[in-house]
Amino acid sequence: MSISAFLAQNQNIRLFEKGCIIIPNYSRKEALSLEYPIIIANGGQLDGQQWVLTDHILIGRGEDCDIAVNDRQVSRHHAIFKYNNGVSCIEDLGSKNGTFVNGVKLTGSRQLFEKDEVQIALFQSFIYLESDATLPLTDFPPELQNLLCIRVDEGSKRVWVRGVEVTPAFSAQQFTLLAFLVRKSGEVITRETLIQAVWGDEANWVTEQAFDALVRRLRERLNQMDPGYDYIVTVRGHGLRLENNPH
Repeated sequence: MSISAFLAQNQNIRLFEKGCIIIPNYSRKEALSLEYPIIIANGGQLDGQQWVLTDHILIGRGEDCDIAVNDRQVSRHHAIFKYNNGVSCIEDLGSKNGTFVNGVKLTGSRQLFEKDEVQIALFQSFIYLESDATLPLTDFPPELQNLLCIRVDEGSKRVWVRGVEVTPAFSAQQFTLLAFLVRKSGEVITRETLIQAVWGDEANWVTEQAFDALVRRLRERLNQMDPGYDYIVTVRGHGLRLENNPH
């Protein structure tokens, strides 16, 4: 599939003039079809954002940067990802606090390879994935696997599906149900246990219809974020199971 065709089918993709594409939500298979490397923000203020490197991507604090990192530790023009003739490099642009590749401070430019970690002033981390990578998802480090499934922050009540935060936020009951299922990922949980987890002392007054409606709404929200993948599986006669595997 050509880049133009891919963009035509995905209207939520933002294309920069300088040759990089930020894709809020896509499968690794689709990304590979572009035949370009992938940059994934790991942690920090950009956590989960993903770019396809087709030419070059300028990183820094400046407003003209393709990836803007708003922190004083980061120089205005800090570093640049480059892609040319199938080879990717990262170059430090004389930054004050340095650019690091796999923990080693960079001087000048260095070629990038599969799963290299690039740190900008030890403040913002990026993971580099080559376009022709054939490693199974289970071979990727945990921080990358977390970007390819559901991630829940119970403290802030925030949820990410494949690296993209769910907005608007889930209702209180939807969040409680999802968080419980995530904690028990892969296990079959009875309806009674789930109702108790969501409604607490009021569980005895909850009808099966009310529970089914809650599960249906939660499935619909997840499907909006990740069409074609069934996270919540019904095990007839036993309960529900969350399939939260990287994909």
